Amino acid sequence: MNNPVKVVMNGILTENPTFVQVIGMCPTLAVTTGAINAVGMGLSVTAVLTCSNLFVSLIRKFIPDEIRIPSFIVVIATFVTIVQMVLKAFIPSLDAALGLFIPLIVVNCIILARAEAYASKNDPISSIFDGIGMGLGFTIALTAIGIVREILGSGTVFGITILPEMFPKTITMILPPGAFFTLAFLMIIVNKIRASRAEKAQA
Repeated sequence: MNNPVKVVMNGILTENPTFVQVIGMCPTLAVTTGAINAVGMGLSVTAVLTCSNLFVSLIRKFIPDEIRIPSFIVVIATFVTIVQMVLKAFIPSLDAALGLFIPLIVVNCIILARAEAYASKNDPISSIFDGIGMGLGFTIALTAIGIVREILGSGTVFGITILPEMFPKTITMILPPGAFFTLAFLMIIVNKIRASRAEKAQA
């Protein structure tokens, strides 16, 4: 079994799906108009990713190569349906806010990529931690983007007003262009930090 801490940290830092691998961009750009939506989407993906990784790892030896990808999609779709039903039952406002992007988790390339690249080749426990790490990395990235956009666009964080009324709001930040600006800015910061760490490691 791989080191669980290293596997989780790999998803959060080394191979962060948003800032490093730059995958799963549709929900990243679309649902991060506010921090609450970002957290909800991130945790939904984390739940699906962790469960699907576990299940794929458990059945990987029984799936013929010819139907590998369709089988993974069926597994992912099952857990997406469960997550959507839970949201509809217990957090209907979040389900309404995320809308079509919850069922679209089925084709989220982060989940399918981890099923193919990791869960289908590793043991169930390691696959669980990989799902948790990648999911948390995605959640942290979405939340960071959501917080920046919400503060600059609405003057709030998680719906709580933190900037005075006189502070100018930048409406562009809660529109599609704001998602691209924020993502680019945060990617620059993350890559600067990663480059600095790499230089120190080589020194």
